[in-house]
Amino acid sequence: MKVIRSMVLVSVDQASLEHGAEQVFHAFLEEIEEFGLSDQVAVSTIRDVSIHEDVPLVIVYPDAAVYAPVKVEDVHTIVEEHLFKGNIVPSLLAMMHELVPEIAWMRGRRGALPVQKRIVLERAGIVDPGSIEDYILYDGFQALGKALTRMKPAEVIAEVEKSGLQGRGGAGFPTGRKWSFVASTPGSPKYVICNADESEPGTFKDRLIIEGDPFSVIEAMTITGYAIGAHQGYIYIRGEYPLAYQRIEHAIEQAEAHGLLGNRIFGTDFNFHIHPHAGAGAYICGEETALIASLEGKRGMPRARPPYPTTFGLFGKPTVVNNVETLANVPAILRNGAVWYRDVGSPKSTGTKVYTILGNVNFTGLIEVPPGITLREVIDIYGKGMKNDKRLKLVQTGGSSGTIAPASLQDTPMDFDSFRNAGVSLGSGALLVCDEDTCVVDLAKVILRFFRNECCGKCTPCRIGTLRLYEIMNQISKGEGSLSDLAEVKKISEAMSEVSNCGLGQTASTALRDILKYFREEVEAHIIDRVCPVGACPIAIRKPEYLSVA
Repeated sequence: MKVIRSMVLVSVDQASLEHGAEQVFHAFLEEIEEFGLSDQVAVSTIRDVSIHEDVPLVIVYPDAAVYAPVKVEDVHTIVEEHLFKGNIVPSLLAMMHELVPEIAWMRGRRGALPVQKRIVLERAGIVDPGSIEDYILYDGFQALGKALTRMKPAEVIAEVEKSGLQGRGGAGFPTGRKWSFVASTPGSPKYVICNADESEPGTFKDRLIIEGDPFSVIEAMTITGYAIGAHQGYIYIRGEYPLAYQRIEHAIEQAEAHGLLGNRIFGTDFNFHIHPHAGAGAYICGEETALIASLEGKRGMPRARPPYPTTFGLFGKPTVVNNVETLANVPAILRNGAVWYRDVGSPKSTGTKVYTILGNVNFTGLIEVPPGITLREVIDIYGKGMKNDKRLKLVQTGGSSGTIAPASLQDTPMDFDSFRNAGVSLGSGALLVCDEDTCVVDLAKVILRFFRNECCGKCTPCRIGTLRLYEIMNQISKGEGSLSDLAEVKKISEAMSEVSNCGLGQTASTALRDILKYFREEVEAHIIDRVCPVGACPIAIRKPEYLSVA
């Protein structure tokens, strides 16, 4: 009788196959048989390892030891030492040399890369995203079955509220409270919208969640519909995500065929239908009221709030709008309970957060970690340090509309409260890491050019403000600015923040505001000395000694 005690997963994405993954896979089969372990160790594959760049990658469960990159000649050592003798092989572990003692103990949790705790991404890269059977095998639809057969709608909302789950799209609004607003609002029908219009530059977590685990989003939306009394849901997917759209569409078809979506779900009287909708590439449609307008067949432009979508949403009816990452937490909360979810994080920032790491680091990609980790740890452990051993200058958090955190804040715990107290926002979870050779004037100019182009033009403060701020920073970058320009920047930024119609205008100048707060001396060098200290701008190049990394 087979008693499987270990599972070996070998990455077989395109990059892995190009680096010999198929040979590694067969080498494991041969070595496992040679050591007489065929009845105790199973070998399978991972189809998506976009969270890691060293391939082929091998994960050994239940230890969650991650070996990478693995060569054929490494297989004998892993089988003999780890699978036969029970000793993990430190020299072959991925990223092991960057682990710091204080958090190294977190290594080895089920379903995780070292130091990570995966809830949202626990199946991504493990299951076949096109197979509902795979999803069910890994606890899929258990939460939905529990909700429909053992819980009342109000109990579902109470459990989510008790978990402390906050919106992961940027605002951090309590999810359970939003659901309760819609549930208690008169009016029918009600709707559930999954915001997958992930257009914030540097953010790609929602795409990987959908591509790697589409059924989790479907299950979560159905649970939401049951909780608030809705029978229709829409997934608004960014138009540039064709694979995500295909996988959601295929997942919906399979769920309906298995009686897990559509009419009489789980044999109950509850009906719920989900409709995928591809956006047309407008950044502004990430804003919930613009997204709703687009779904209604109108031009994607935001409207003034209140009323909020919870009372006046899609087709004027009460609507819940949650982003992909937020929803992907829901099934795990119902399966394991709110207390379990709260224990993962901190009292005020529960659960985990998914981040995308970009910029001047040795490794860029996606991670999921509990709150409390610092930027320094993210860069050193997951980013594998700064490229070319350069010094950290700043990190832009939350995408182009996010804040600028100078190097002096890199030890601030990354949770909602700690970041908020430090004047930093988590936003969408994008982390753009910039080294000492980054020019803050050039960075501001790139950001403002983006917002100038993406402004929908509806309100004057944003339409004129983004253009004027870009013009000013462009002039400064060419050595043609004046100190009076900075006073104008401050005045325009404050006006945009206070009276713009939506979040685009309200946050378009956030990065510039922080740059002037932390790096004003560098900006003034462009104006007073007519130099770019790091040589990135089209003016005379000099690096004054008085300029230093903040």
